[in-house]
Amino acid sequence: MTHELTASGLASASSNTSTSGGWWRDAVIYQVYVRSFADGDGDGVGDLRGVRERLPHLARLGVDAVWLTPFYVSPQADGGYDVADYRAVDPLFGDLSDADDLVRAAHALGLRVIVDVVPNHTSEQHPWFREALAAGPGGPARERYLFRPGRGADGGLPPNDWESVFGGPAWTRVPDGDWYLHLFAPEQPDLDWEHPEVAAEFASVLRFWLDLGVDGFRIDVAHGMVKAPGLPDIGRGAQATLIGTEPLPFFDQDGVHEIHRSWRRLLDSYGGERIGVAEAWAPTSERLALYVRPDELHQAFNFRFLNCPWDPAAMRTVIDESLAATASVGAPTTWVLSNHDVVRHVTRYGGGARGLARARAAALLMLALPGSAYVYQGEELGLPEVTDLPDAARRDPAFRRGRIPRQAGPDAGGVEVGAVGGEVEAAGQDGLRDGCRIPLPWSGEEPPYGFGGAGSWLPQPADWAGLSVAAQTGDPHSTLELYRAALELRRAMPGLGAPEAGRPEAVAGAADAGACGADPGAREPGAAGPGVVLPSGMEWLPAPEGVLLFTRPGFACTLNTRPEPMELPSPGRPVLSSAPVRTDGRTVLLPADSCTWWAI
Repeated sequence: MTHELTASGLASASSNTSTSGGWWRDAVIYQVYVRSFADGDGDGVGDLRGVRERLPHLARLGVDAVWLTPFYVSPQADGGYDVADYRAVDPLFGDLSDADDLVRAAHALGLRVIVDVVPNHTSEQHPWFREALAAGPGGPARERYLFRPGRGADGGLPPNDWESVFGGPAWTRVPDGDWYLHLFAPEQPDLDWEHPEVAAEFASVLRFWLDLGVDGFRIDVAHGMVKAPGLPDIGRGAQATLIGTEPLPFFDQDGVHEIHRSWRRLLDSYGGERIGVAEAWAPTSERLALYVRPDELHQAFNFRFLNCPWDPAAMRTVIDESLAATASVGAPTTWVLSNHDVVRHVTRYGGGARGLARARAAALLMLALPGSAYVYQGEELGLPEVTDLPDAARRDPAFRRGRIPRQAGPDAGGVEVGAVGGEVEAAGQDGLRDGCRIPLPWSGEEPPYGFGGAGSWLPQPADWAGLSVAAQTGDPHSTLELYRAALELRRAMPGLGAPEAGRPEAVAGAADAGACGADPGAREPGAAGPGVVLPSGMEWLPAPEGVLLFTRPGFACTLNTRPEPMELPSPGRPVLSSAPVRTDGRTVLLPADSCTWWAI
């Protein structure tokens, strides 16, 4: 028997919805990068009208909610993450009525709406910062931001050695001699959350959008609002490489948690289960779990899973540690493979046919795990990273900032640099994020593939016609139909999705160590061993080297990470696979780089 895609009618028709409440606990949330999703007004840039018109695609895909990247008034120095007015829609994306129409249309389709909020910094064009510049040194208007005098005899050196995530120093000097902190671009000055007006303003902003009807917020740089007292030096360069791996005085300070607790109280004061989602980088899973304690936020992105290589031992360790950390605070784990800041996982996993096979398999693995999952726009189409954009087309602010004239060299704020042609590359983000932000292909044989009526703000590849939504719809072998089937099955099979689905029973006929040639005692340090039921009701079973096998109630999942097929006893009845599976009911030949779901 060859099996690839099976209709969800094979699964139980009962719902996997948690009886304990909390729609977010097993939700699949789709990230829309607004500029690149759909162009509704024909100017080559995606907008809110375009999103609204394409909502039926998301409803048919089967997601529970949509998360929108910033659409607020902004000079667009960093794709809208430099906000000048948090209560207004930038004309590039429409107006406030478009936002209202989008929320209402989404709710009519059964989709919830999450919007971005950017509390660590504003735009340099924000009225507060313009007032601060006009006020001069020592003025109270500057107290909302982190202005400091410089070091050295004439104050000509930055106040400390902190570096921007985008490369170069994290400080810029203004004409009157003061310096201001910006952990990202100079156009994004950091706010001082010690000032009471800052907290009051953002509470008001959240209420504004909650009153409009949004269902929650994705909190940008949720780990960054509070800095260590005294703003101490770090003492080393290449600081962007330390984020999420080592403690830093400007990220993941304990004081951020009081902010999130106050926001949780605000969210809970509204009906409809409104949620907060942390984009937080922390050195350990345990530190990340602090953001989702019962009185803080509802979810936090699991970047360790995103960054995990195509290696079964590493995957299992990350899964076990993530589940254990969130279980310790009673929260669901949140899984993600791609977003608007990282290389798409088709390319991260090797690109080409192998990268796509692994990406499809990873998607099924992610959607089989307990908790909530995020899907980045275009991953349901199997889109690769576009790596050959011409320099002139790039818009990522880190692309220019990360490349400075060779003569500036190590004098640029103490940043470590390395030669790149006639330039040097400053330590920071690589500036190549545009490759994952290419506008989506919807239909047609040539660019802009139905994105809009006037081209696209970033050039689309000439060979994407076969990847469009229209081209993949109805093709049982396509990545789009794989995602649709997986999300339908995830809703239908009672053992999937919900993190507290219960303990699985013993699986009759499941793979045993002797038959598979696996060592039942071999496992990663700290990982749950075979037969150990995790707090989520998930149980790992013995499997051959290179294969992961776990069960949940009525369900099993196999992942073959090896470059060749693997044979093992059949765990049950196959219902979905990322590649054709051959089984006679007793044994199964798992394809290379594939994931299969089983009813047991």
